[in-house]
Amino acid sequence: MRDLYQSQRAMRAIRQTAMQRGVIAVLDIGTSKIACLVLRFDGPESIDKAEGISPMAGESAFRVIGAATTRSRGMRFGEIDTMNETERAIRTVVQAAQKMAQVRVDHVIATISGGEPRSYGLAGEIELDGEAVDEQDVARCLASCEVPDLGPGREVLHAQPVNFALDHRTGMNDPRGQVGQALSCDMHLLSVDSRVVENLMHCVKRCDLELAGIASSAYVAGKASLVEDEQELGAACIDMGGGTTSLSIFWRKHMIYADSVALGGDQVTSDISKGLQVPLAVAERLKTLHGGVVATSRDDRDMIELGGESGDWERDRRTVSRAELIGIMRPRVEEILEDVRVRLDAAGFDALPSRAIVLTGGGSSIPGLDRLAPRILGQQVRTSRPIRVAGLPERATGAAFAATVGLCLFAANPQDEFWDFEVPVDRGSARSLRMAVRWFKDNW
Repeated sequence: MRDLYQSQRAMRAIRQTAMQRGVIAVLDIGTSKIACLVLRFDGPESIDKAEGISPMAGESAFRVIGAATTRSRGMRFGEIDTMNETERAIRTVVQAAQKMAQVRVDHVIATISGGEPRSYGLAGEIELDGEAVDEQDVARCLASCEVPDLGPGREVLHAQPVNFALDHRTGMNDPRGQVGQALSCDMHLLSVDSRVVENLMHCVKRCDLELAGIASSAYVAGKASLVEDEQELGAACIDMGGGTTSLSIFWRKHMIYADSVALGGDQVTSDISKGLQVPLAVAERLKTLHGGVVATSRDDRDMIELGGESGDWERDRRTVSRAELIGIMRPRVEEILEDVRVRLDAAGFDALPSRAIVLTGGGSSIPGLDRLAPRILGQQVRTSRPIRVAGLPERATGAAFAATVGLCLFAANPQDEFWDFEVPVDRGSARSLRMAVRWFKDNW
């Protein structure tokens, strides 16, 4: 974790430098699309009050000055599968966004949606001298958390303090400046496959860009889709993407759990292609224009022309009923929702006060999903679009851009993480001494 600590600190420094210059880009690298937004940080006076959009509390004011999207290439299940194709797609979308913004971009913040994320809850505690808590005390408290064995080939993506307790007072977001005798903390740690992180960093470097940060797509989608009360009382955000369905749980405005299901809209399209024996492009069009998951009595009579360009006139003129199309799509969507339900149960989601569930991402726009999802996930389910940000084009305001908008918020106001604090030099020796004392007590 020491190597990652240093690399994350370096990326934070790069991001601060880029924001001081006033321009940074966010790059949402998904399985079905790659989106790039160029942000300009000019201070609160740059926001057009006529739009009715103002920066959130504590956030840096920014405006989107460039936006572009392209079809993703070389990606599979949220991970880079073919490096050259992904590099070409990233270059294409970044150049288009730069052309719209009329400014050169050197630094980007990217997302990761694959990598088999795993969540851990850590706890640490230190004794104080009865003086006011300072940043060094917070750093020592975070460093006292015992990191579990993550297994080979795992990398820490997020390490965020979610709660502080000072003596008998708990539920504190920031204990600095307060006086007490003992400081304890709870920290959420999210690990992913290190190979996925290394491939992403290498791909961005090959595009002549400098990586200024990495974030989980589940985390940023939740920041953009959940309202303040939902983040406070406890809610889950389900980002239904093309190759993966990401899941995050927020409580007291912090992410406390994240996971993903290696299924998404691409699998639904593949089922349509195989079931109706049509190309993937035709299957995607059928899913978008005529798809659904809840059939009615009228759907048996609603005939859809498949179309195609095979050259066989009879084959290209085939028709199917909408009920048959729904019969192909519904089992796969049910499988995705049931897998999400299993992960929610394993995380103890039912113990939260609110238990609200928010669906976002491109897959959440399937007609009838708002009626099917409550039967599997629970009654408090709604679909969501990301919050508005200044300068965002209309075409980028849909649910498919939840992670992209969340990256903007992440860039403007990043949450404190373990690597934002200077870890004490004696951390390793202190831990060794504690282990030695514990061994001595257990054996003598």
